[in-house]
Amino acid sequence: MRSWVLSFEEMDVTQLSLVGGKGLNLGVLSTIEGIQVPEGFVVTTEGFHQAMESNVSYHALLDRLSMLRVDDRVQIGDISKQIRQVILDVEIPSEVVNAVAHYLSQFGDEHAYAVRSSATAEDLPHASFAGQQDTYLNVIGKESILKHISQCWASLFTDRAVIYRLQNGFDHSQVYLAVIVQRMVFPQSSGIMFTADPMTSNRKLLSIDASYGLGEALVSGLVSADCYTVQEEQIVNKRIASKKIAIYRREESGTETKQLDLDQLNSQTLTDQQILQLARIGRGIEAFFGSPQDIEWCLAEDTFYIVQSRPITTLFPIPEASDDAKHVYLSVGHQQMMTDPIKPMGLSFYLLITPAPMRKAGGRLFIDVAPRLAKAGDRETLLTTIGTDPLIKSALMTIIEREYIKLLPSEQTPPIPARNIPDFLAEIENNPHIVPELIQSNEASVEELKQRIHTKSGSDVMDCILEDVQQLKKMLFDQRSTAVFMTAIQASLWINDKMNEWLGEKNAADTLSQSVPYNITSEMGLALMGVADRIRPYTGIVDYLKHVKDDNFLDELVKFEGGEEAQEAIQAYLDKYGMRCAGEIDISRTRWSENPSALIPMILSNIKAFEPNAGQRKFEQGRQEALDKEQELVARLRQLPDGEHKAEETQRMIRRIRNFIGYREYPKYGWINRYFVYKQALLKEAERLIQAGIIVEKEDIFYLSFEELRDVVRTNQLDYRIISKRKEDYKLYEKLTPPRVITSDGEIISGTYNRDHIPADALVGLPVSSGSIEGRARVILNMEKADLEEGDILVTSFTDPGWTPLFVSIKGLVTEVGGLMTHGAVIAREYGLPAVVGVENATKLIKDGQRIRVHGTEGYIEIL
Repeated sequence: MRSWVLSFEEMDVTQLSLVGGKGLNLGVLSTIEGIQVPEGFVVTTEGFHQAMESNVSYHALLDRLSMLRVDDRVQIGDISKQIRQVILDVEIPSEVVNAVAHYLSQFGDEHAYAVRSSATAEDLPHASFAGQQDTYLNVIGKESILKHISQCWASLFTDRAVIYRLQNGFDHSQVYLAVIVQRMVFPQSSGIMFTADPMTSNRKLLSIDASYGLGEALVSGLVSADCYTVQEEQIVNKRIASKKIAIYRREESGTETKQLDLDQLNSQTLTDQQILQLARIGRGIEAFFGSPQDIEWCLAEDTFYIVQSRPITTLFPIPEASDDAKHVYLSVGHQQMMTDPIKPMGLSFYLLITPAPMRKAGGRLFIDVAPRLAKAGDRETLLTTIGTDPLIKSALMTIIEREYIKLLPSEQTPPIPARNIPDFLAEIENNPHIVPELIQSNEASVEELKQRIHTKSGSDVMDCILEDVQQLKKMLFDQRSTAVFMTAIQASLWINDKMNEWLGEKNAADTLSQSVPYNITSEMGLALMGVADRIRPYTGIVDYLKHVKDDNFLDELVKFEGGEEAQEAIQAYLDKYGMRCAGEIDISRTRWSENPSALIPMILSNIKAFEPNAGQRKFEQGRQEALDKEQELVARLRQLPDGEHKAEETQRMIRRIRNFIGYREYPKYGWINRYFVYKQALLKEAERLIQAGIIVEKEDIFYLSFEELRDVVRTNQLDYRIISKRKEDYKLYEKLTPPRVITSDGEIISGTYNRDHIPADALVGLPVSSGSIEGRARVILNMEKADLEEGDILVTSFTDPGWTPLFVSIKGLVTEVGGLMTHGAVIAREYGLPAVVGVENATKLIKDGQRIRVHGTEGYIEIL
């Protein structure tokens, strides 16, 4: 039997599809002891179904709407308008009319009601749909209520609601509308309460906005509200607004705007006692739902009524902790240049490798630095180490100044001395073969792994991977390996410091780092220019590549003149670099070997932008510039007091940079090399699990941790609901922006740059590669869609080694994430590209196609 109407008391938590998110929340709220909810009922989605199910015009228009994309704004507006009119013209089913009349007679026909939309995809944990459908206040009489029910149904297809659904991946035909009919409360004041601070995300701070009259004035932005902040039963801040107007009911129906009396203009809307009482109600609702809430309230005759509560969907989750102590978490993604969410398999592999105290949140990893902040020596070392990212350092200084983490007594914590240049520096400097030895050792180890794992299946594969992870850790944390690139990094810092002090020359190490040997990542970019060289003479292949849509193109190449040579060139590139991709620290990411067509835009860009052998010339030009810079610096130094000694010391440091800085990129390459071997083995196991009916598609395994997959492989058993739930979670995580620093209170601590000597309207970041360049900004978030021309400046959220092939085509780099020694910075210096990283919101503040000037020496960007 169909349920046309349900009162709040008649609902249960299984009825989202009948009463919508807002209606269900009201039903649940009305069951909480001590919470006053104005009585009412919901016209269920069955009524909307019944009215529209046989309407041919409606379904035809819906089909047309479903074919559109977000940017088809004009067509969206036109079709949505037609759908709204069809809905308004439809007669409400008699069953609905009779049910509404029945409930109105119970609650009182003469009363005023609020008529509000409640969509099935609304007030959900991952999409609030706040304000997308319509609300009507002070509606009196059955006929008027029925008319407004039709208007609510039609509001399912306002332009803003349609576009919101498209942006969030909701099918129009699968979203239905219920309508809430609720007794009106005519308040002396009303407002909104957030049980977590919406600005800082601090879960300990509760925020209340309050104004006189109905809340519509506040929600629609007509008035400024008082804002009260409460922490642990204490009012910690009050901002009293100047309030000129308020919205009140009209006697006959509807609402009107009135001027406030003079004594109300700057008065406090709620008393302190009322503020604390409302805060306690908010905390009670939050505890009931188990998550921070966005609550609509009103105060009438000294009683607080709650008219809505929904989860706050914009808060970044707090990393999990096993105690109630204070913690401070730093984002690993900002240090690894990959701030996208990582699937559970990727997270678990990272946790297998790292010795650091990691925590998960929002599909990302965070490191807990509270223990280090509590010890004087460790605190100093941490601030020195993290200084390459000024925003993180600035945020940590804020935490220290607040004394959020107390220092332990000094006698318990002997200071830890800062690390000196490695003890075996002499061994490194006297062994010109150390870098090729380290590379050769790792490559032999990877080949041995390939041979070993090839013969295994089932649990043996999982055991083999687990054993080899120990080899991977040895490679990543090998003291000799670390000493090599740390020597180069410290030499770079020494050069920059001393050349500035002695010669007034800023960032001299940037030029000296160009075209060094053994840089696997920069070689990768130049090698792709070599692939372009081999394909360029064959116009038929170039034309074919412009229209390739799938990954079978390699097999098709042999049909063209020069096809075998082109195929061989691309395959050789994939053999050496095909395990790489953007976001490569997540083992689940699609590699170039799995999706070779990802390389085509970059190959075509190189063919278009460069002459033959440009890669070799680019490398030689960089090498010559570095040599010229060395000779220039040495000559100038010799003119100074004690010049010979200064020149000799400088040359020694330059040798360290040029011999060893290239190796900075190799450990990551070795890491990702092993990852690809692991991944191929795991995907073979996934094929077996598909055949056994345990999973649906190979990629399902990436929504399990390594240990969980190991159990599934061993037992052949899996509750598939785990996969489905984690896929939904991942969609939510994709919409979140991870903070650099977050506390265990959920507060996001933002750092700031020093703006001295920088133009007021410039965008500030961290200078990582010197020089100044002006050009067209290309804002690119997906490297596979990159359309670059020589002279463009790449603006993106982050770059890891997978982005490097784009660097050969650009003249400058701007990223939202990065540090002095992260991969993008190292390669920018090697290629001689002015670069500024860590520019907050760069991809939003800089528009694609704008002309910008990048000041890589000073660390700022001007929009021209």
